[in-house]
Amino acid sequence: MKFKPQMVALLSVLMLLAPISQAAKLIPQNLKQLISESESILSGQIQTVSDGMSDQGIPYTEVTIKVNSAAKGAHAKGSNYTFRQFGLTQPRTLPNGTQMLAVSPEGFPRWNQDEAVIVFMHKAAKLTGLRTTAGMAHGKFTVRGGKVANEFNNYGIFDNVEFSDGLLVPAEQEMLQTQGAYDAADFMGLVGKAVSEQWISNGKMK
Repeated sequence: MKFKPQMVALLSVLMLLAPISQAAKLIPQNLKQLISESESILSGQIQTVSDGMSDQGIPYTEVTIKVNSAAKGAHAKGSNYTFRQFGLTQPRTLPNGTQMLAVSPEGFPRWNQDEAVIVFMHKAAKLTGLRTTAGMAHGKFTVRGGKVANEFNNYGIFDNVEFSDGLLVPAEQEMLQTQGAYDAADFMGLVGKAVSEQWISNGKMK
């Protein structure tokens, strides 16, 4: 059986992403890992969510976020940040009647219009330009009522993370002891300081 080039590309991506999505389900990502693996970290509101097929025949979900603030990366307040993640938002029927089931794999974050988020964005893949959050679903945090949590209710975010004595203010210290959602402003403030003051590279955050 001969495969069309588009199908070969799709199968290759699926084989590469399958073990990653499995790992994302099983291995918590702490804050140091999320910061280190991110190209951009920003807060904002999701403006649009759509899906489609790339010129290479790869299914994608396209998300546009209106930026409120950025802790990492050059993203101006009020600007739009758009990216494409692998997989459709839902199955679709093609013109020939074939059912396409290539939705984003389990372990990838799900996106909803008007959602307020804090996202740790991984750099784009070289071959496809697709990207998602660092740590997959671990790196997408939803803001509700001034509180922020990821899909796993922030499980493991501060596990095995150490801060130098006197580095954190009381509200940040309290976050380390909190199970569940954090104050969104305190969380984004801590991340912003960790990035701008290079806590990881200078050993203040281990």
